[in-house]
Amino acid sequence: MLHTKRALGGVFVAPHHLAAQAGRDVLREGGNAAEAMIAAAAAIAVVYPHMNAIGGDGFWLLAEPGQAPRAIEACGPAAAA
Repeated sequence: MLHTKRALGGVFVAPHHLAAQAGRDVLREGGNAAEAMIAAAAAIAVVYPHMNAIGGDGFWLLAEPGQAPRAIEACGPAAAA
């Protein structure tokens, strides 16, 4: 029998449990997905620095209901502009 966990207030996944908790906490306090991602990225820079660092490259895909997704590529020379 399957026992499905439910999270009605938001779900967040990250490669380190402390980063996932940071993102989840932002959602729990009423923040949006972009704010939760920024919190998780900041946590990753501390607890998993080989995966991410402040000022590093960024690849974002943001989507709002009823609108086309927007992509942000902030890597290498693109971030300098």
